[in-house]
Amino acid sequence: MKILRMASGTVAALAVVTTLAAVEPAAARDRLSPGAAAAIGVLGGLAVGGAIAASQSPVYAAPAPVYVAPPPPVYVEEAAPVYYAPPPRRAYVERCFTERYNEWVPGWGWEQRRRRICN
Repeated sequence: MKILRMASGTVAALAVVTTLAAVEPAAARDRLSPGAAAAIGVLGGLAVGGAIAASQSPVYAAPAPVYVAPPPPVYVEEAAPVYYAPPPRRAYVERCFTERYNEWVPGWGWEQRRRRICN
């Protein structure tokens, strides 16, 4: 937040200096060279920026911590012992597949047959 204020003040001062420098260039009757006029403009901008920065209210540190009472104690009853059930027995899984094979039938020829095989 402070950086934003400082930057906006600086931009405003630069805008004022640029506007004043562009409106009327330094003339011989002022007895100032263009470099001296630019230096006076920069110093004036710094002075205006310092005044803007000084007019801001001071920033204080965070407030002091506040004491908060601790929560009341919590009492837990003694629980009965916990027993775990034994793990389930392993299930027997029958894995079956169908096998195809050719068998010779006398007087007929080859015949395709299937049989189920389980492990």
